[in-house]
This record gives sequence, C-alpha cells and structure tokens, in this order.
Amino acid sequence: MIYGLILFPLVMAAVTFTCPSNRWRPWLLPAGALGHLALVALALSPAPPLSFSPSPALGGWLLLDALGKVVLGFLSVLFFLCALYAPGYLALRSDRSNRVFCTSLFGGLAMMTLVTLSHHLGIMWVAMEAITLVSAPSIYFNRSTRSLEATWKYLLIGSVGIALALLGSFFLAYSSFKAGESAHPVVGVGTVGLLGSPLGQGPLLATTALFPGRTPESTLLFDELINDAPRLSAPWVHAAFVLLFIGYGTKMGLAPMHTWKPDAYGEAPGVVGTLLAGGVTSCAFLAILRVYQICQAGAEGEFAREIMVFLGLFSMAVAALFMVRQRDFKRMLAYSSVEHMGILVLGIGIGGLAVYGALLHLINNGLTKGVLFLSSGNIHRAYGSKLTDDVRGALKRVPLSGALFLAGFLAITGSPPFGPFVSEFTIVNAAIGNGQFLAGGLFLLLLCVVFIGMGSTVLTVVQGTPAAETPRNAFHDSLSTGAPIVLFMALVVLLGVYIPPPLESLLRQAAALLEAPR
Repeated sequence: MIYGLILFPLVMAAVTFTCPSNRWRPWLLPAGALGHLALVALALSPAPPLSFSPSPALGGWLLLDALGKVVLGFLSVLFFLCALYAPGYLALRSDRSNRVFCTSLFGGLAMMTLVTLSHHLGIMWVAMEAITLVSAPSIYFNRSTRSLEATWKYLLIGSVGIALALLGSFFLAYSSFKAGESAHPVVGVGTVGLLGSPLGQGPLLATTALFPGRTPESTLLFDELINDAPRLSAPWVHAAFVLLFIGYGTKMGLAPMHTWKPDAYGEAPGVVGTLLAGGVTSCAFLAILRVYQICQAGAEGEFAREIMVFLGLFSMAVAALFMVRQRDFKRMLAYSSVEHMGILVLGIGIGGLAVYGALLHLINNGLTKGVLFLSSGNIHRAYGSKLTDDVRGALKRVPLSGALFLAGFLAITGSPPFGPFVSEFTIVNAAIGNGQFLAGGLFLLLLCVVFIGMGSTVLTVVQGTPAAETPRNAFHDSLSTGAPIVLFMALVVLLGVYIPPPLESLLRQAAALLEAPR
C-alpha cells in the first residue's frame, strides 16, 4: 500500500507526459488526484482492507504514523481541489503546451507523498530536494523574464537550504556515533566497521554501558534516533537541529530565509502558488517536526522550542513589515505565507495545546491559501495586472472571485467564523495558559499589524469602480474557475465551526506524538 501511494502519481506523471492532446491532458489531473485521494482514504481508514494496510516498508524506512497521516490527508485534499481548478485555467492558456506543467504537478505530488512516509533522514532529504526540482518548471509556465528569474531564485536559494539540511543530517547521524563512542570500549576482533560496512578484520568497539550488545554505529532512521535520543551527544544534536531548522526552514520560507517566496509566488500561476504555499511548505514543516521529535525525546526539547519561538515571531514581524502598503497583491500573499510559517513554528515552540493548534493551523492555512491564490489569479487575469494602481473594483468586474478574495482575507487574518480563527486562538490561549505572556502578546500585536497592512491592499483591490483606462478582456467568472475556490472556502468555514471527530482524533494523536518524551 505504501508503495502504491508513491507509485500511483508517478505512473500518472508518465501517462500525462505521453498524452498527445494539449486539450485533454489537463483532465488527467482531477482523475489522478481522485485516485490518489481514494488510496489515501483507504490508508487512513481505521480498519483498511488487508491489501491496503499501510504497513512499514523498506525495513522501517517508509512508515505512515499519525503525524504523517495528518499531512498526507491534507496534501491529497489540497491537490484534488487544485486539480479541479487546473483544466479550466489551462483552457484559458491554450496558447502554450501544458505537458511539462501537468507532469510536474503529478511529480510534485509523488515526492510530497514520499516526504510524509519517510522515516529515514536520507530518504526525506532526497524527497525534499526532488520536490524543488520537479516543481520548478511549473513556476516558469508563463515564460517571462520575471518568471525565469523567480525560478532560478527558487532553485538557488532552495539548494543552499537543502545543502545545510544535508550537513545537519550528517551531524545528527554522527551524534549517535559519538554517544556510542563515549562509552567504555571493549576492543576485540570483528568483521563490521563503524558504519556497518565489511572491513575484513580490525578492531570492533562494543559499548556495554550505553549500547549493550551493539556496535557504536551511526543511524539515519528516525525511530532509532528517537529511542537513543537521551544518549545522543548534546553538542552535535544542537548543531544538527540548527542546520536542519535553517535548511528546511528555507524550504518553508521562514524569515530571513524567505527571499525566494515573493518572486516565486508572485510569478507562478495561482494553482502552483497554492501547492507551494500549502503543500511544499507543509512538507518542509513536517521535516522540521521529525527532527523536533528527536530533540523532545532527549533533553534538547527546550533548546529547540526557544529557537522556534524566536524565529516564529521574527517571521511574523518581517511579514507584517512588508505587507504594509504592498502594491502587488500576489507578492502580498507570499508575505502572508511567511507570516503563517512563523505561526506554525511558534505553536510548536510554545508547546502543550499550541502543538495541536499548530497542526490544525497547517490545514487551515493551506486551505485558505487555496482561496486566496486561486481567486487572486482570476483577478490578475481579468485585469492583466497585479498592482493595486491598476486593479480596482474587482467585486464589480469579477464578483465571485472578488468576494472570495475578500472572504479569504478575513479568514487568513484570523476572523471568525473561519478555520484560522480556531487554530490561532488555540495557540494564543496556550501561550497565555503556559505563562508565556510576552510571546502571546507579541503574537496578538503582529496579527493586528498584518490585518491592517493586508486589509489596505485587499480593500483597494475589491472596492471601488474599475478605472476607465483599465483594459477589459474576455475573462469572467465561470463554473470551472470558481467552483473549486468555493469548495476551498466551504472547508475553511466548516473547520471554523466544526472539526470532524476523525480529524480531531488524528490531530490529537499527532500532537501527543510530538509532545511525549520517550
């Protein structure tokens, strides 16, 4: 079953690439997305059929736990709704081939699925880098100078981040080796080297104190690192966490590693922006959570939480600063993503009930970003501009997209009765309850600044009357480009008033997995 979750979107990518029709190729996206969603639903069901049971694979390298289930289920729903929007959008872009675009979307889904299943540092690192490589062509879909620049910036800055994450992975693996080496060695003769490779003969170090009956060897398996966490070398764990947090934080778009986001989100099509802001960043966040599990299982949880609280608030502050008087409404959404990545890590840093709130916010943020990116893409197409100087009166020219863009703004800034209000309230309530009054106060203050800064841009776009000199094109709201956004909005409202019990239970299991020391 685990192999099927990864192989199915890869097969669909191959089928999509070989499909000769530019007109019919986009319809493979919703068909494939529905198939992936069905497989995920079977994997997440309480009692899946035996043939669909997500049992561990590759000796425990691939495993679907509660945390992976939360992210995988969300990603599958997010991709399905984006896939429903894609045919209508691509029908408007019939002037260019969509072969690479559609193929890269399926490739990205396969690699995001692999991240959620990875319980091995190396596999997770490869999957995260593969996401970057396969998603880059979709950013360049518009074939403009600015989109080319955005693609290169996305690749280059992401490569720096993933290089730091690789170094951090080495440090974390080495921490287990140093822990074993620090025990009293017993020198003998053996045939296995320090990393498990055959050496013919030579000294074998057997640690009887910390690793009884085991060779002091490094490991990249999360379960083994979590079990050995109390015995890992603290300085190496600290260094590893900092490097991994910065590396995968770059993929998330945390400030100050966010510099690729405004260009990539601003130039990518709306459906790609949604998958980047809701999907890719969620995978990077999951990678950080895996490392946090190791710190929490040992004695380094407080060290990790302090870094998360600081950078979470710093990301919110940077986003608030750049959202004030922002003239490009698609770049504004990029800074909104920076803000909400900060909220995610802040919730984990606060701990307790805020961990549950952060996991719920991962879902709420991704779904609301779907509303904002897709509706803003419709508005951009209707006006031929992303600047507030040119875009006025969207409620009159594209009433559905304008109304959804306004509703998405209210939702993403934490207004009731939308989902983000519930998750953000949970985080601030936990901060006050835990006695972290400074963090809770700054959190509320920054939310107010973001509301004011973002509101000035959004209200300029949706209110008023379109300028007479603004050219009118043939684009208008339609079922194909409007219905998927309405579905996104419906889910955002639903999670604001009611959290389904299966989702509630899964979120609590995932939160307990992160919080419980081993």
